[in-house]
Amino acid sequence: MKTSKEIRAAFLDFFKEKEHQIVNSAPMVVKGDPTLMFTNAGMNQFKDWFLGNEPVKWPRVADTQKCLRVSGKHNDLEEVGLDTYHHTMFEMLGNWSFGDYFKKEAIDWAWEFLVDRMGIDSSRLYATVFEGSADDNLERDDEAAGYWEKYLPKDRVLNGSKKDNFWEMGDTGPCGPCSEVHVDIRPQEEVDKLSGRELVNKDHPQVIEIWNLVFIQFNRKANGALEELPAKHVDTGMGFERLCMVLQGVTSNYDTDVFQSTIAEIGKLSNKNYGDDLKSDIAMRVIADHLRAVAFAIAEGQLPSNNKAGYVIRRILRRAVRYGYTFLDFREATIYRLIEVLKNTMGEAFPELVSQQQLIEKVIKEEEESFLRTLSTGIKLLDDLMSKAKAEGKTEIAGKDAFVLYDTYGFPLDLTELITRENDLGVDQKGFAVEMQAQKDRSRNAAAQETDDWVELRKIDKTEFLGYDRLEAEVRIARYRKVSQKKKTFYQLVFDQTPFYGESGGQVGDSGCIEFEGAKTRIFDTQKENNLIVHLVEKLPENPEEYFQAVVDGKRRTNIANNHTATHLLHAALREVLGTHVEQKGSLVNADHLRFDFSHFQKMTEEEIEQVELLVNQKIRQNSVLEENRETPIAEAREAGAMMLFGEKYGETVRTIKFGESIELCGGTHVASTGQIGLLKIVSESAIAAGVRRIEAITADHAEKFINEQLGILKNIQEVIKGSKDVLGQITALMQQNSELSKQIESFQREQMKIAKANLKSKVLQEHGVNIIAQKIDLDNAALIKDLAFQLKGEVEDLYLVLGAEINGKPNLTIMISENIVEEKGLNAGQIVREAGKEIQGGGGGQPFYATAGGKNAAGIDAAIEKALSFLQ
Repeated sequence: MKTSKEIRAAFLDFFKEKEHQIVNSAPMVVKGDPTLMFTNAGMNQFKDWFLGNEPVKWPRVADTQKCLRVSGKHNDLEEVGLDTYHHTMFEMLGNWSFGDYFKKEAIDWAWEFLVDRMGIDSSRLYATVFEGSADDNLERDDEAAGYWEKYLPKDRVLNGSKKDNFWEMGDTGPCGPCSEVHVDIRPQEEVDKLSGRELVNKDHPQVIEIWNLVFIQFNRKANGALEELPAKHVDTGMGFERLCMVLQGVTSNYDTDVFQSTIAEIGKLSNKNYGDDLKSDIAMRVIADHLRAVAFAIAEGQLPSNNKAGYVIRRILRRAVRYGYTFLDFREATIYRLIEVLKNTMGEAFPELVSQQQLIEKVIKEEEESFLRTLSTGIKLLDDLMSKAKAEGKTEIAGKDAFVLYDTYGFPLDLTELITRENDLGVDQKGFAVEMQAQKDRSRNAAAQETDDWVELRKIDKTEFLGYDRLEAEVRIARYRKVSQKKKTFYQLVFDQTPFYGESGGQVGDSGCIEFEGAKTRIFDTQKENNLIVHLVEKLPENPEEYFQAVVDGKRRTNIANNHTATHLLHAALREVLGTHVEQKGSLVNADHLRFDFSHFQKMTEEEIEQVELLVNQKIRQNSVLEENRETPIAEAREAGAMMLFGEKYGETVRTIKFGESIELCGGTHVASTGQIGLLKIVSESAIAAGVRRIEAITADHAEKFINEQLGILKNIQEVIKGSKDVLGQITALMQQNSELSKQIESFQREQMKIAKANLKSKVLQEHGVNIIAQKIDLDNAALIKDLAFQLKGEVEDLYLVLGAEINGKPNLTIMISENIVEEKGLNAGQIVREAGKEIQGGGGGQPFYATAGGKNAAGIDAAIEKALSFLQ
């Protein structure tokens, strides 16, 4: 039996024999393409070649590509683990032809590799071809069918619909018919009863698509029309995990050696055997799959967060934690302990798992611990919702409440249903669906963008970037298009050449203008999109065919260059002070400040921050001259020790930037010599994730302004503390005096509280077995009011307490109810305080037995107390 490592190598060796250039996997987390967050297909890294935005380097290419499908059109997340063949992160084996070979060779080589090299039983193979489309005026792909019929009987060459057998990059762009290879791995007795042809594309777990051969020959226009491409391309993708399943003679991707080591370790940690119980099996598959997606994303620098790609990674990890919590009894962080096994399985093919292991483990562990706390809180909230539903005689919890659990606490609907079912309740699924659709509509509206087709004025292969050497140039518009987004319309312009830097590598895009005969058109931003430098303007110039003078905002560019060069010096200083484990994990460089994220596992001390700042400023004063090489072979750059970032895609030649001993690969703009920066001042150092710190700093004019402001504050303090030479000592004495006065005030207030408590206990009213205390009190301290409430609860049985007070002139309401009264009468202090709080023009919340509210209208305190008392009736 071939191992997964042998299968991967066999594929790449086969296509190397067929004169394909073998390239590395592109990063899974996409940068510089606003249409994609993650690489979801092998062709993504060649998108610019297909679009004609970048010259084709090799006519034939093959690779194995890390892919992630959890958002947008390709979203398999909720299927993962439930079946045996869906994944979030997966490897896609692929071979490409860019204007070289086409359908015949692609089909011949697919057959040769699968049958002749890998030994798959040809009687178990089926091929599908595009059946045609009347809407697009396209005939059946008889050409591909004819090539397949050299190897397969006609009844195993099947027609496929436009949905299954016509591939499109997106709503617009390159597209074409495709031909899928399916394999039937069912037992022979099942094959004898029912032909596999009846199960192709029917979601049968053992009659599956294994390879998709895409024949790119059209371009889809914005109006939906198709036009023939000048050159035809081949783009194929084969699921590596599925291929391993077929070749290793198992019926599940998770039974291959790609996953089995991880699943075995999960079994040890949970004291459960894979195969004994369906629910725990699903949980093990979910964790084994999601582990890979999260680990690779973190290795590439994408940390879990609450927005965009980071939110997707956090959601995947939380799904894994939730399955472990529910079905494997994982009550503490566990998933991070699986990274060692994953490294041993995949580290040879993907060395970033080895070099980034410590960071991956730290980040996952912290995320697990955080979500387990959230999960525990959510379960308590669900308990309250179920108690309320039962108290009100309902048979289900509201769909809106179930959605809050899903959206805020990460509870999928099936988990809420599982817990409610155990408590003889249901969930309002229709109400949940309404809330879910409303959220999707909000997201869709927020992201809605209509982009017209490019209007091409002149053909160019690539925009020449002049911005390293000049800030002005004569340019012509090569193409433009209109973009409408959120009721705002703007235009994107592409020039034949440009001095404007497009946002990338953490550096913001340039702004400025283009000018013709005194008429200026403002460029408010410059971006990179699919390797094009795109200039954003609010209106189209009246004469787009003319020659324009393009002028970059020079002052802004200078400030950006100061900050960008400072990040390089900062990076080198951090490695010198903290150690060579420091690696860049992200950056932002704009005209006002710089932000630098780096790997380090503890808070920097004040001494370390001062030392780093001192080193950077020494480098600035040395006035090191920029040493730039724009065409350095990548191997030579590595040999020179240039810093390279995981998650970045580098070409065969790279641009190196060197200041003194600091050398990095960088495409950004920099100062001619470090003296121009003037000064760097670190303004903050903080944690943004486990093992990742962030420094924010300012340079040049902004740094001088900051220091002058601080000196001004110090001068004002000196004027207040007149006659004192020891300013620090005087301030310390004042703070000590203030602390002592505060203690005296608190002592006085505690005496007040004792008096208030005795007074309140003397005014207890008893109704229907409940001891009621409801009064406005004269205490101006929220913490003492809380203390008073808890003391009264401990000293007065069967208590229903309502206290009103003014704190700093604003109304405050406190409700405390004994637990037995909460249970017997179905009361909830949190709900009561929300209703009563309306009387003081405010709101609040809390637990069923204790809650508080604040407001704006102190005159409403008495009415709020009365409203709270009404709930007893």
